[in-house]
Amino acid sequence: MTNIEKNMLDAQIRGFGRFSLMIGILLIVLGTIGVLAPVLFSFVTATLFAWLLIISGLIWGWHGFQHGSSFIDWLKAILLLTIGVLILFQPVIGIESVALLFSAYFMLDAIVSFFLSVKAGKIGGRVWMVFNGLIDSALAVLFLLNWPDSALWMVGLFVGISLIFDGWALTMIGWSMRHNSKIM
Repeated sequence: MTNIEKNMLDAQIRGFGRFSLMIGILLIVLGTIGVLAPVLFSFVTATLFAWLLIISGLIWGWHGFQHGSSFIDWLKAILLLTIGVLILFQPVIGIESVALLFSAYFMLDAIVSFFLSVKAGKIGGRVWMVFNGLIDSALAVLFLLNWPDSALWMVGLFVGISLIFDGWALTMIGWSMRHNSKIM
């Protein structure tokens, strides 16, 4: 292996991060919890999403207050807060809404996985990234076909499944990175 090839491989390894293996294992554990308790995981997911919206609304409102922003900035803060509070107080409707958002997320995650598979090809893990993209594509379609009837358990189950496959993809990349760094 030439120095140029070694430097390029080192740059790719740094791009994925040296903690890929640990993060992958953590995602597998969280995903397993989601698969074993999907309704609970759906409520946890919707609650976390609601709090992210509320915190974003508060930060946006504080920023508007500090800088004398326009009506649009205040409207954004009010919308973020309102949607977050509504999801907290109407969790089932929030889960159904989150189900639609996750369908879009899974499709975007699939696209990113396919693009990352090209980058991962140099260090190993390409097959796992493609497989991850295929799973995310299937999850997106299943969400849309069954919405809203089964959103209550599907959000937790599919987030769990996605986390497991994301975790395995990162674990395999991390494992490959460790193996490749020992060979060099």
